[in-house]
Amino acid sequence: MKPSLWRSMKMVAWSFLGIRKNSESQQDVAQVNPFHIIVVGIAGAIVFVLGLIALVHWVVSK
Repeated sequence: MKPSLWRSMKMVAWSFLGIRKNSESQQDVAQVNPFHIIVVGIAGAIVFVLGLIALVHWVVSK
């Protein structure tokens, strides 16, 4: 199966949550492009941090 960006995004999202079956994780590792994982992981971390900053600004402004 061809590595896909969508599969990489799902894999990174599950890893952020910290829940995933070992068998599904092994299957994902065999079918994803490492470059996709790096890019999606960095983008996910940036979105997470920006979301936290926005949440803090929203809470403090009230």
